[in-house]
Amino acid sequence: MSEYVNPELFGEKAGLVNPDEFPSWIIHEDENFLVLNKPGWLVCHPSKNGPYSSLVGAAREYLKADILHLVNRLDRETSGVVVLAKNKQTASMAQKAMDDKSLVGKKYLAILDGHLNAEITISQPLSDDKNSNVAIKTCCAIRKLSAKSACTVFAPIALSQNNEYRPATLAEVKIITGRKHQIRAHAQWMNHHVVGDKIYGEDENFYLDFIEKGVTDEMLKTLQMRRQALHAYEMDFSKVFPNMIFRAPLKQDMIDFIQSRKISYSV
Repeated sequence: MSEYVNPELFGEKAGLVNPDEFPSWIIHEDENFLVLNKPGWLVCHPSKNGPYSSLVGAAREYLKADILHLVNRLDRETSGVVVLAKNKQTASMAQKAMDDKSLVGKKYLAILDGHLNAEITISQPLSDDKNSNVAIKTCCAIRKLSAKSACTVFAPIALSQNNEYRPATLAEVKIITGRKHQIRAHAQWMNHHVVGDKIYGEDENFYLDFIEKGVTDEMLKTLQMRRQALHAYEMDFSKVFPNMIFRAPLKQDMIDFIQSRKISYSV
């Protein structure tokens, strides 16, 4: 088993998908779709490191298929629902529905730093962060012509009760738009960044250090988790495909964090 998966490692050092474990990630499968609960250490898109180095590559091997269509994608460190279409026609319908934000519902679960005591809607446009040392970083923008509208709703589910650790909140997150790093940038904007976030957390230099060294014990003292505590919990396609509501159980690393902080979890 260890030759395939080492969830402690990320980036170029990440392990490969264990083909024996892959079927346990399947949420739903029919003639049109394969829906998976992606772990938080794996990229979606095929990479140069072979088929088992990505979710799509492993799915192709599992299905013995040359072509699969990604309907949605998640950042490497975001776990949860990823929908793959098995044919071009279904992919086109699903992707058009994704483009129409009123047709597909998306819900995430996030562990936020600090106690968020009430629901809050962040409606702040996003653009590339030209002042950041991290090239891929975005930021909330004011009066920038290049900024794109973005709206995120954060609703607290439960607050941490273990005073031995920093306060944390388990929150449900709904995205009204779908911009790059939207949840993470908006969480930072409201001063409740996602736990474990190396770019939008307390110090973006963690990301640069991570690229060079991986996650160190010193980083973990601040980050608290090896990856960002963000999970795509639900995707609702029922307005387009009847009864197609896909839900993904939380991954064990987020469950362990929730239990250690005595957060009441009943989602």
